[in-house]
Amino acid sequence: MTVEGRPVESPLRLFQRFLRFGLLAWGGPVAQIAMIRHELVEEEKWITGERFNRVLAVYQVLPGPEATELCVYFGMLAGGRFGGLLAGLGFMLPGFVAILALSLFYVTVGLTSPFFAAVFAGFQPAVAALIARAVHRIGARALTDRWLWSIAILVAIAELMGANFFFSLTLAGLMYFLIKRGWTWAAVGAGALLLALSLFEWLLLGLPGPSAAGAPGFIIVTRPSLPALFLSGLRGGLLTFGGAYTSIPFLRNDAVVVGGWLTDRQFLDGLALSGVLPAPLIIFATFIGYLGGGLPGALVITLGIFLPAFAFTLVGHNYVERLVENQAAHAFLDGVTAGVVGLITATTLELGRTAITSFTAFLIFSVALIVLYRWKDKAAVAVVMLGAGVLGLLLFLNLAAQ
Repeated sequence: MTVEGRPVESPLRLFQRFLRFGLLAWGGPVAQIAMIRHELVEEEKWITGERFNRVLAVYQVLPGPEATELCVYFGMLAGGRFGGLLAGLGFMLPGFVAILALSLFYVTVGLTSPFFAAVFAGFQPAVAALIARAVHRIGARALTDRWLWSIAILVAIAELMGANFFFSLTLAGLMYFLIKRGWTWAAVGAGALLLALSLFEWLLLGLPGPSAAGAPGFIIVTRPSLPALFLSGLRGGLLTFGGAYTSIPFLRNDAVVVGGWLTDRQFLDGLALSGVLPAPLIIFATFIGYLGGGLPGALVITLGIFLPAFAFTLVGHNYVERLVENQAAHAFLDGVTAGVVGLITATTLELGRTAITSFTAFLIFSVALIVLYRWKDKAAVAVVMLGAGVLGLLLFLNLAAQ
């Protein structure tokens, strides 16, 4: 209800409302945001449509899952900071419980059953298609001029040569900031520096190997500590620009490339499981934490990756709104976003090499990609993943029987 134009609800009612949103959160962030807008803006008039658009624009620039941030924002409007906390927790709780249960199932049953092995074999190329589609969708929105395209390509090359992604993203933001200030040659020099250092690292160390990318089962080189898992999630949450797909290269770097507690195939399986749930896709971090550190690992990495989404809203929403209006900050963030597109592109190529290893896998990848481009329904992702699992079951088990 509203009192003097401001929404007011009890803590229990707030939690129940956003828990229901979480249970119905199928179809990715676009569908989730549309559901929240329909009920709270169009039906119940908590805020005006114009204010909603402005708030959404702020969260689209900030790192973190926008739908979760919107829930925290609306909860704070109706119940203060405690209400924001309850709303955010209610929204993410169904997906967290579901991915936790699926992670346990994956560890205890999924790896040993030929039936489920075939299903996951179908999931993996479909996930590669999901990421490829996300690269196109995010890139089309973020790469609005030839400079941003150039930055994205440069960062992708640097990533494939093994450059440190934090260094690449910092230079990406700096380059576009310099370009918008008219210092083009300085920006070109920064790009040349990134390319030269990446080339030097490649010549010195060689291209990064597949690590455990193709290995079956669980091969944990070093089991991560709980603080390491928390920091991995926090870093992923702070560097998630433009949607949950942008967290993929950061979490993969920690879990597969550096940490070695997951293989690329297991990483793809975690993405697949989160894709069929009513939850923000970023919940796949819980799966990564569970495989790295059991239930405590799942809890701390989830805390880390969602912490920025809560903190930016509960602590600094008004300050962030003013920051986002600063054009210099816009230029830097636009450059960083272009760099993230480059990182996802490189990661897509690397994961695709793992996922598409046969004609059957290529067939599933192609069909999934066509469906994702042609079908815009909010249920498309879940249907594609479930359909790929069925195809995997039919095709891979049939091949095994021959």
